[in-house]
Amino acid sequence: MTQPRLAPTQEGRIRLDVLGALGRIVIDNPGRHNALSLAMWEAIPGAVAELEADPDVRVIVLTGSEGGAFASGADISEFDVVRRDAVTSKTYEAANAAAFAALRGAEKPTVAVIRRFCMGGGVGLAAACDIRLASEDTAFAIPAARLGLAYPAEAVADVVALIGPSRTKDLFFTAKRIDAATALRIGLVDDVVRDDELDAAAAAYVARVSALAPLTQRAVKAAINASVGMADANWDRARQMAEACFVSADYAEGRAAFREKREPIFRGR
Repeated sequence: MTQPRLAPTQEGRIRLDVLGALGRIVIDNPGRHNALSLAMWEAIPGAVAELEADPDVRVIVLTGSEGGAFASGADISEFDVVRRDAVTSKTYEAANAAAFAALRGAEKPTVAVIRRFCMGGGVGLAAACDIRLASEDTAFAIPAARLGLAYPAEAVADVVALIGPSRTKDLFFTAKRIDAATALRIGLVDDVVRDDELDAAAAAYVARVSALAPLTQRAVKAAINASVGMADANWDRARQMAEACFVSADYAEGRAAFREKREPIFRGR
């Protein structure tokens, strides 16, 4: 059942849909190529928290509104008001950082489904997710140097974790656009498919992930994030999550399914 939630802003909204095991966060501002207003940035942590708390949701997908761009970045048209000086910029940066941190820190797998444009803060949101699937017509860029602004350090670190320091510097220094094939080659995305195949590819990926053991996935995600030095990495938490797998009902179910030569049914307990 689809459950749209979260209040709209003047220029756009963050829409939240729950479709069985799939929790979908939709960047919905098609009139501005899904640019994010300050209110939209501020809505993202609540959206993630709601999906994290829903026991039926196994995978969180972040995407743009139907048929539109993924995200063309921050809504620059409101910068003269919400990001006009050091004080307002600090508030805005905190909202950015909180949105990235919510996705990065989610225990459930997060997947960015990207098409058409992935610019600026859109790259930051995608990089904060675990997996990135893109259509072959997507363009990527980080144009901060065209505006004279900076990105939250943790968001820069997310990009570095994907493509390395030199390539991250190149994207920031030059503000150049790259195509989906280049993004795949350098590791900014994990797969590229035709635009008309993207939704099916994403659905297949979500179905595969959601059929497997969520406690294992969460434990591995915590360990990987800690191993690459992600922000808020916590080795103790990663170890605790790994240990919890071995006393779980899911582990017993996995062993039983193997013995009985059937597909396991995992419940995250």
